[in-house]
Amino acid sequence: MENIQDIDFTKEQAQRILEEWAEILKPLKDFMTVDEIAEYLGLSKSTVYKITSKREIPFYNPGGKKIYFKRSEVDTWIETSRIAPDSEIMEQYDQPTNNSNLKKLW
Repeated sequence: MENIQDIDFTKEQAQRILEEWAEILKPLKDFMTVDEIAEYLGLSKSTVYKITSKREIPFYNPGGKKIYFKRSEVDTWIETSRIAPDSEIMEQYDQPTNNSNLKKLW
């Protein structure tokens, strides 16, 4: 087996390898741009701008120009937006215990 140092790459091959690694490492970034968050969430850029203008999603706006999103905060935002399925609500409702848990489901 050849050592990586012994392999000669063309400029195009090296560029392709760098692009592939950049794509692999992209999910490891702490902060994302509007384009990246739109792709991450499967939304259009205009929808991302709309939910930021409504302050529905946490974001950063250093210097008042570009908008950035912290991946962990967006993940938490998604997780706290959970809507319980009817079966779970009914299961909680049917339990003879304290019904204060129902408030958490709706």
